[in-house]
Amino acid sequence: MDIDAWVWWLIGAAALGIPLVLTAMPEFGMLAVGAVAAAVTASLDGGIVLQVLVFAIVSVGLIAVVRPVAARHLAQRPQLATGVDALKGRQAVVLERVDGAGGRIKLAGEVWSARALDPGQTYEAGQEVDVVDIDGATAVVM
Repeated sequence: MDIDAWVWWLIGAAALGIPLVLTAMPEFGMLAVGAVAAAVTASLDGGIVLQVLVFAIVSVGLIAVVRPVAARHLAQRPQLATGVDALKGRQAVVLERVDGAGGRIKLAGEVWSARALDPGQTYEAGQEVDVVDIDGATAVVM
């Protein structure tokens, strides 16, 4: 009983899937896709040379295209700011006079201690201010 070439390519693709799962290296997945493409070529009666060429071209093409895109994607900072980073740039309402020494504001529904960015600047109760930084538990406003 002779096994067709396309079956061997699918066995190879499955074998490449095992290290993909164990090591989380996406290159193994790209090689597995190349093996599936070679299996399709074999099922369409492509010769062994064509099968190997399809495997090589698809695998190398995927690695050459997908890896740089994935690397750029991983290097990007998250678009969603969380924690104190999410408070920077927001507006707040002054509850108690804020100057260079301190004061109180309402920021994101919570009462925060605050101080003015410019020590000579004063903000009175009811004024809206912009939060430029968070210094410990104190909002720096302007």
